[in-house]
Amino acid sequence: MSRTRISLAASIAAVVLTAVACAPQPEGPAGAAGSAGPDCTTNSPGLHKSGQLTVATDSPAYAPWFDSNTPANGKGFESAVAYAVAGKLGFGQDRVKWVVEPFAHSYAPGAKNFDFDINQISITPQRAQAVDFSTSYYKADQAVLTLDNSAFAKATSLGALKDAKIGVQVATTSYQAVLDQLKPTRQPSVFNTTNDEVNALKNGQIDAIVTDLPTVFYLAASELDNAKIVGQFGYAGGTPEEFGLLLPKGSGYTSCVNEALNALKADGTIAKLTTQWLSASANVPELKP
Repeated sequence: MSRTRISLAASIAAVVLTAVACAPQPEGPAGAAGSAGPDCTTNSPGLHKSGQLTVATDSPAYAPWFDSNTPANGKGFESAVAYAVAGKLGFGQDRVKWVVEPFAHSYAPGAKNFDFDINQISITPQRAQAVDFSTSYYKADQAVLTLDNSAFAKATSLGALKDAKIGVQVATTSYQAVLDQLKPTRQPSVFNTTNDEVNALKNGQIDAIVTDLPTVFYLAASELDNAKIVGQFGYAGGTPEEFGLLLPKGSGYTSCVNEALNALKADGTIAKLTTQWLSASANVPELKP
């Protein structure tokens, strides 16, 4: 499933809320963090539900981000990251509640029924106007997937794909990446789900799918028998997109989540999980203009 989006270093809201550092703490009474900073206990008033960490993602949830469409099993990169963040915040696995939030709804303005959403959501200034973002937990390039008998299977540059019929998923930044980098001669086709994209590719409605590189590896290995990964490309200037945890706008828990992520980066956990679940994304040729 493609969740490709334009890269930014961090969201504006997260910067504002991290003005006072917050150290994630083990379980304790509300207010234990003190009046000088946000309350990062498991009973924090910043939580959607006291004593519980409510985490959202879309359904179906695809590999390699999740496993067997079961976010709660701790398998897959984003499931593992969510539980690692929960642990730093003092929540055991039995105190993490998963809820479904459609991707395109996650960054829409309005109240949320979760503490954070993890769903390959790129940090963009437009989205940050309506929601908070954590610091980045993953950086990813775009990739092009076609069938091995396609006229575009041997393309070695972005320019060689300009006449291809490209498919992207709705509400993702893949659409803009295709327009900006591939500069196609026809508008990309937009599909509601990854399954719709795959079926369109099989049926010859499109020549190629553009989505994030790890998802391309999954589709090539599990959803298509004759797939060809043509190559990968970044955004303008070669910058990859950055995925962040999405929180309600003005969440009192954003700085707590940031501190948890920073600790997981510092102790090597994020790097270890990236290697464990996303290592197949190496050695794909880079497509230049």
